[in-house]
Amino acid sequence: MISSDAFIHESCYIDPEVSIGSGTKIWHFSHILSRVQIGENSSFGQNCCVGPDVVIGNGVKVQNNVSIYKGVVCEDDVFLGPSMVFTNILTPRSFISRKEEFKPTLIKKGASIGANATIVCGITIGEYAFIGAGAVVTQEVKPYALVYGVPAKQHGWVGQSGYKLQFHEGLALDESDGLRYRLENETVRVEP
Repeated sequence: MISSDAFIHESCYIDPEVSIGSGTKIWHFSHILSRVQIGENSSFGQNCCVGPDVVIGNGVKVQNNVSIYKGVVCEDDVFLGPSMVFTNILTPRSFISRKEEFKPTLIKKGASIGANATIVCGITIGEYAFIGAGAVVTQEVKPYALVYGVPAKQHGWVGQSGYKLQFHEGLALDESDGLRYRLENETVRVEP
């Protein structure tokens, strides 16, 4: 079902059995394939392709030229930067069909993936993680982790605001939003 107040540009193709939530916007030359579920208040820039059975949460921002392949799930408030890339198989060959080998990829709530980054399939990007522009991510990313480079490596921690956290004796304060964080056993969590 497509919400009556979703905006879909006339140049888009929307296949059957698609669900698009209230307030979602899909801009020029995009294609949404069958059985896709898109939540409320999400936005898709121009020239995006969303493969069959993909699940997109609420408040997700997909910038121009992003393809989201079967097997990808984006939870709420995810940001996908311009021309970032997902893969869905580890050993592709044009002359061998391996659709049964597609690997699932999960992008958890609030995570951001920078422009031109590549996310190799079969991994999870943790809550509020921040993937730098141009990174090539080949392994799991912890919640609140800041990763960049080729291949991507962790270079610290970020808060929900996206700003880098500075820990002192296991505690950090993000002055931009007042949230406090604890780092313990290489795991970050918000302090109550």
